Amino acid sequence: MRLIDALEGLVFEAVGLTATALAEFAPATDLTLPQWRALVIVTRADGIRIGEVGGRMGMALPSASRLIRRLERRGLVATERDARDRRATIARPTPACIELSAGLAAHRRRMIGEILDRLAAPLQPELATDLELVGDALGEYR
Repeated sequence: MRLIDALEGLVFEAVGLTATALAEFAPATDLTLPQWRALVIVTRADGIRIGEVGGRMGMALPSASRLIRRLERRGLVATERDARDRRATIARPTPACIELSAGLAAHRRRMIGEILDRLAAPLQPELATDLELVGDALGEYR
């Protein structure tokens, strides 16, 4: 189906755009895409169990724990024991993480704006509404 192919291509290219934006905006951070994904999950939740981060990323708890520990050593994530379940650990974004996230988002939005400006034909205003609906539906996989 043409729509599914187009959306799949869009998602694929968006990952490439994010990787490029990350390399351009914060080359010194040397963050991988999985590390970036973990930071996005932690930042959006502002307090999430490491096991849930792993679940959203499709990785086992030990792998997620190692990933979060690496981000914690870089000063991007802070962890604490879950008060309700002392066996679990909660990850929260640090101010450095929030600053990095905001800066990268702004850089990526500029890149997207430049791409849209280069399109020969103007996009229909309804496309934004349609893409928002698709994005909301895809949100269940966050």
